[in-house]
Amino acid sequence: MRKACLLASAALVGIGLLLPVTGRAETLEDVLASAYSTNPTLEARRARLRATDEGVPQALANWRPTVSVTGQVGRGSYYSNQATDREQLRTPRTGSLSMTQPLYRGGRTMAQTQQAEASVLGERALLQATEQTILLSAATAYLNVVRDESVLKLNINNEQVLRRQLEAAQERFRVGEITRTDVSQAEARLSRATADRVAAEGVLQNSRANFINVVGRPPEAPEAPKAAAVVPSSFDELKTVTLAKNPNVIAADWTAEAAKDGIDLVRGELLPTVSLVGTLSRNLHTTSLDSESESAEAMVQVSVPLYEGGGTYARLRAQKHTYGQRKIEADQARRDSLETATRGWEDLQAARARTRSYESQIKASEMALAGVEEEAKVGSRTVLDVLDAEQELFDARVNLVRAQRDEMVAAFQVKSALGQMTADGLALSVEVYDSTTHYQDVRDQWIGGGIQPAPGYGE
Repeated sequence: MRKACLLASAALVGIGLLLPVTGRAETLEDVLASAYSTNPTLEARRARLRATDEGVPQALANWRPTVSVTGQVGRGSYYSNQATDREQLRTPRTGSLSMTQPLYRGGRTMAQTQQAEASVLGERALLQATEQTILLSAATAYLNVVRDESVLKLNINNEQVLRRQLEAAQERFRVGEITRTDVSQAEARLSRATADRVAAEGVLQNSRANFINVVGRPPEAPEAPKAAAVVPSSFDELKTVTLAKNPNVIAADWTAEAAKDGIDLVRGELLPTVSLVGTLSRNLHTTSLDSESESAEAMVQVSVPLYEGGGTYARLRAQKHTYGQRKIEADQARRDSLETATRGWEDLQAARARTRSYESQIKASEMALAGVEEEAKVGSRTVLDVLDAEQELFDARVNLVRAQRDEMVAAFQVKSALGQMTADGLALSVEVYDSTTHYQDVRDQWIGGGIQPAPGYGE
């Protein structure tokens, strides 16, 4: 008896090291807010969007003039049989200021601008998709920890119950009420419960490691949400919203649009270009010691490509194929989003049905166990019957915990398919990242190389 108590105490101490100790339980909303604010993958995607934003001012720069200054200075000895001074030692100096203003580039500036803007919109959608992936992973990790902690507690309780059952069986065996077989059956069930408890400890540790990877810190006494997330009541509504709002679909459409603009961008290389070129120059001591000259001129330059070896036409054809590829990929994105929505919906319905069934099973198993225990007291039931009834009740409770977790995860998967698994869609208490602020800041910026780096990362 004393040995059994020591073993139970050791098990409780061991599990106490596994489960967090904190003064305040954290909620799912706390975890999602933390992941949204600190996840490196999400921060990296935001930085990628900011880099993509810069494609628009790069395209707009082709509307603007380019200005350059050049100068030369030297020292030389010059001889001429035509000059009065046949040999001269001079320091020639030249300087020029030139400006080139594009007037027409075959439509390439407009096409490049439209392509850059489409790329920005597509990258914003991909940022939303990444945000959804991170928040879904954080929610899943949180619910996995909640589930595995609950399952571990059920295993600990089951082990303790079976230990008491074994002690009672040993006592009854000593007084001759039951046989050695009954004691062996109780010992076997206890050994199985111990193995299940050890396995549950390992599963919980794995879930906690995944939580740390996604959220960036260990879980602090997480509590199970009271209910699953709210989703549409009909599958038809789910499909309609998914096709209209799923960020992967939106990103694929904008990627196809950018490829379409790329056709006009390449085609523009086959058209004439027109530029206005202005030059102001000054030369000192270039022909004689006293020579000085200045010039100012403005010219319109027209360049008409006649034949470029066929390379531009090859790139034009390739870009058309790329556009076709992107349209096909957009169609596939719609199929994928509908599959994800369907899978989430069916998983949700199945989990809800399983939850109701397990709740009914637990009620029935509790009544059955109570009856079997009473019958065992009068000798009409064996120890094995009691052990079987206890096992059925334990399995039903574990299955209920898992079904409740599956229901909540499936609801979040549905929200992800709808494009609602975001900080805005979940109404998280965080400062929501505005994906348009940086774009508006740099779109019309003419000069300057400073940036605002991601929080915690240098420039």
